[in-house]
Amino acid sequence: MSDQSPTTPGEANPGTSAPTPTPTPGPRPGAPSPAALARKVAPRAVAAPESRIVRASDPSEWGRVDDSGAVFVRTSEGERQVGSWQAGAPEEGLAHFGLRYDDLVAEVSLLEARLDSHPQDARKTRASAEALAEQLPSAAAVGDLDALATRLATVVERSGAVEVEARQRKDEERATAIARKEALAVEAEEIGESSTQWKAAGDRLREILDEWKTIRGIDRKTDDALWKRFSKAREAFNRRRGSHFAELDRTRASVKRVKEELVERAEAISASTDWNDTATAFRRLMDEWKAAGRAPREADDALWKRFKAAQDTFFDARHAAAAERDAEFEGNADAKEALLTEFSARIDPDKDLDAARAALRELQTRWEEIGKVPRERMGQLEGRIRALEKSVSDAADAEWRRTDPEAKARAAQFWVRVDDFEAQAAKADAAGKSKDAEKARAQAMQWKEWAEAAENAVDTR
Repeated sequence: MSDQSPTTPGEANPGTSAPTPTPTPGPRPGAPSPAALARKVAPRAVAAPESRIVRASDPSEWGRVDDSGAVFVRTSEGERQVGSWQAGAPEEGLAHFGLRYDDLVAEVSLLEARLDSHPQDARKTRASAEALAEQLPSAAAVGDLDALATRLATVVERSGAVEVEARQRKDEERATAIARKEALAVEAEEIGESSTQWKAAGDRLREILDEWKTIRGIDRKTDDALWKRFSKAREAFNRRRGSHFAELDRTRASVKRVKEELVERAEAISASTDWNDTATAFRRLMDEWKAAGRAPREADDALWKRFKAAQDTFFDARHAAAAERDAEFEGNADAKEALLTEFSARIDPDKDLDAARAALRELQTRWEEIGKVPRERMGQLEGRIRALEKSVSDAADAEWRRTDPEAKARAAQFWVRVDDFEAQAAKADAAGKSKDAEKARAQAMQWKEWAEAAENAVDTR
């Protein structure tokens, strides 16, 4: 069915306000069959009574159908014909043209929503609203067309402000995007110029590229210029990294030769039993190994296994020898413990100094014959034999002091002086010189005290 529902001859021309021509009288057609009626109304199925359609407006408030089937709509400018309805009751005709109004409402609502959801398309939305507004005066629909015109005018008016806001927002987003790519380009240039953290820097450049691809909204010219900077920085980094690893390959080939020579030297001394000097030699070889750097990975690993095997051969042998030596030293320590136990009872200088001296000499001879002991037991054992040696030494010193003839002679000289002063005192008494006698006796007394002290010193040595 067309906008004007041309179901019978003589309907008004759609979209015009010309009066409907009066049909020429003639034979009336018979009543249409149910099937024919069904065909006429098929495009719009009638809703079931319990399923009501929500209408944008009630078409009966905004239009009418006259007796001839002409359909009119009322607007602020007056009434105009929008079509004709000959297919059924007038209410159905109003409903039909009311549905067309609902379609127009839906279009306007879509434009309003698009203005909010797609502000960047404000210009297109305005053009669509203006085109739809031009169609409203001739629209074949029944409803509040004036309200629709007002809404469309609002859309047209708002679209200008929305377009400005969208442009400003786009400019801000563009500036932000440019600033971010500028920062990424600067970072890439720094990496390309100086970074030597090859793996970390390479990973970061890939991250920058991934982020770069997500940044949109930049004009082609600016974007191309920024991309050239980033691309140039990445190429510079790749060249430096390539040169570095090429040089590293050359260096590693030289390192390989150095380490092969170190392995040969290590293997040559691995069977040595000169434990101290060889251990020092291995430490020096290890220092040279560390200072040499890295050979190619596979070669470096293989050479290290050989070097480590030679090192382990020597140190395992040294540890075995040390274990055997430690076992021998433990036996020596036990033997010295037994020796000290045996001679501690025999060495008693207070009872017999000469016997103590002889026993000590025998102890010292047998002590040296036994040999070395573990370091951790050495102090305790040495302390015990030194105590025995000191007891004999102290006793010998005391004996010597008691029997020292020079000391006894010095003590006797004091008594000689005592005798001299006593004789002088007696002579002075005989001559009646009491003062001289008293003085001589005082001196004799003083020398007597010194003589007794000297004798006591000799006796107590």
